[in-house]
Amino acid sequence: MGFIQAVKGSIGGTLADQWKDFYGPKSNVSATAGVFPGVPMGTNKGRGANYKGSENIISNGSKVVVPEGTALITMQDGAITGIITEAGGYEYSSDNPNAKSIFAGDSPMDALVKQSWERFKFGGIPGAQQLVFYVNMKEIPNNRFGTQSEIYWDDAYFGTQVGAVTRGTYTLKIVDPVLFVKNFVPVSYVSPNAPEFDFADMDNPAGEQLFNEVVGSLSAAFSNYTNDPSKGNRMSKIQGDQIGFAQALSKAVDDAYQWRQDRGLEIVKTAIMSIEYDEDTKLMMKDVKRADALSGARGNSFMQQSVARGMQAAGENGGGANMAFMGMGMGAAGNVMGGMQQPNNQGTYQPGFGQQPQQPQQPQDQMYGQQPQQPQQSQDQMYGQQPQQSQQSQDQMYGQQPQQPQQPVDSTAKLIEMKKLLDAGVITQEEFDRIKRQLLGL
Repeated sequence: MGFIQAVKGSIGGTLADQWKDFYGPKSNVSATAGVFPGVPMGTNKGRGANYKGSENIISNGSKVVVPEGTALITMQDGAITGIITEAGGYEYSSDNPNAKSIFAGDSPMDALVKQSWERFKFGGIPGAQQLVFYVNMKEIPNNRFGTQSEIYWDDAYFGTQVGAVTRGTYTLKIVDPVLFVKNFVPVSYVSPNAPEFDFADMDNPAGEQLFNEVVGSLSAAFSNYTNDPSKGNRMSKIQGDQIGFAQALSKAVDDAYQWRQDRGLEIVKTAIMSIEYDEDTKLMMKDVKRADALSGARGNSFMQQSVARGMQAAGENGGGANMAFMGMGMGAAGNVMGGMQQPNNQGTYQPGFGQQPQQPQQPQDQMYGQQPQQPQQSQDQMYGQQPQQSQQSQDQMYGQQPQQPQQPVDSTAKLIEMKKLLDAGVITQEEFDRIKRQLLGL
């Protein structure tokens, strides 16, 4: 009876498998799926008689549809036998006896008799396995990465090591379907009745491995990005430069794990959702912001405001000596500001240490209270011509009436005034010491 049953099964299956098949992708495929099976469309709204054919056998002449953005891979007995990467409809053809069909023009002897005999030898079932799988060639979105603790990298802009906790997403692309299926996809996803290979599936061990490798490459990726001169070496640009950081991350992953060469995978874009720097890095960034704010024209503006506030504070202390300071300190304040102003450029922070202050334009003896020399009359004035205007005195520069040359002032009083300039932040300790030596004749 078993022999008769085998004959019955082999003949019935052979006749059923004469129908041509129509293959397409399964429905409701996730956007994050990498590989999913092709399925035969036996009926359509109740019409069609091709529903008794053998599973995993594709009849010659069957039509296979390849949608846009996918590649089709055919497998026979566990080996890849064909690949299609262009969208369209294709006709299937195989030399395997189990795939012969009289509807495809094969001879009745090959399509019926020989096929039945081959199946009879396997107990009535086909002696072959033919499968169709689709590979997603589009960008695969929503692949997440993140760190639970700080990662550290060398930052060229800061000139030291910085650390942060970060999280984000990246898009992935399968650039070589054959490499991907042969070298990376587990066998359970390319077998009969296989589920779809979903990168977002937390139970997918292959997807989990990719997640771990991306996280392990983040430190090198950040270092590649911030040490690239074409990126300006600024970490602050990374959240707005998705493609630039994706290239750095893809390079880091490929250098460490050979994604493209061994697996046919490539990172295309990234989206940094958050970067939380550690405390040491935050403090350093505050210092750098202050340094940037004090460089160039902005720094000169801040310096002028600071000097003006210092002079105002000194003038509000009350007393005639302070009023004298307001008039006599202008020259010193201007000289200090001229020496401390920086070049008007918008570059990164470059401290102006070691710059020599400009020499005061007014004679030092007048500044420090000594008797000024009487100005000599010009030849124009001696011969009745209109004299040219000489350099205005400091009082005229600030809108005050010119004063008579001051009488010699006690060095101690002048030293007290200079001390007030120092306390107000208008002159430096070094300039105060120099003035003190000149006043005291040291």
